[in-house]
Amino acid sequence: MRLNEKVCIITGSGKGIGAATAKKFAKEGAKVAICDIDMPAVENTVNEIKEMGGEAVGFKVDVTNKEDIENMVNSLMDKYGRIDVLVNNAGIISDSQLSKMTEEQFDKVININLKGTYLCTKAVVDIFIKQNSGVILNTSSIVGIYGNFGQTNYAASKFGVIGFTKTWAKELGRKGIRANAVCPGFIATTILNSMPEKIIKAMESKVPMKRLGKPEEIANVFAFLASDEASYVNGAVIEVSGGVVI
Repeated sequence: MRLNEKVCIITGSGKGIGAATAKKFAKEGAKVAICDIDMPAVENTVNEIKEMGGEAVGFKVDVTNKEDIENMVNSLMDKYGRIDVLVNNAGIISDSQLSKMTEEQFDKVININLKGTYLCTKAVVDIFIKQNSGVILNTSSIVGIYGNFGQTNYAASKFGVIGFTKTWAKELGRKGIRANAVCPGFIATTILNSMPEKIIKAMESKVPMKRLGKPEEIANVFAFLASDEASYVNGAVIEVSGGVVI
């Protein structure tokens, strides 16, 4: 198993890409920390992992709250004595054209998507440095490379996550720590539930593969990057989009 005995934190892992990634990591032998602001969703993911024979612990974490993050990290260190992988996956959207976007909309997306990534990574970086090993994986988006109509706040946050990734790869690579980013395209998660069918069909039509991606297809890339198979992959920004931006 590629992640055997590795202790892995995955934020926003109550559902969607985060939950799929947690289950994939558990299948690969990892001890997984499930954290999300939605505690019932956390418990559901933890139970699913345990039912399949994996090991998982759950935490209610608001990634904008330093105390929540530090409590989780301290608990994991007490339990396992190390942390090997951090997947910064928690994120939200709050879309609006620039002329109509409120300051509250902008701040909330930046605080969760960008500052939350900073706070979570800051909480584990000294542990990684002391271990002389660690993997930081950030969920960006193709919107973080190409921009998107109505997503000033989201695009800025995901551009920022890529900036974090490249900076941390340069700063921390000499300390045995790798940082990489994954940029999903149109993925079939619950975030699409509120969208009209014609919008989803339009999204599918833009993809050369003529379908939306599955959360598991993002999870597979995270699992590779977290593993020793990716030992020389550092500072990479990998698009997983079915070719939508070709």
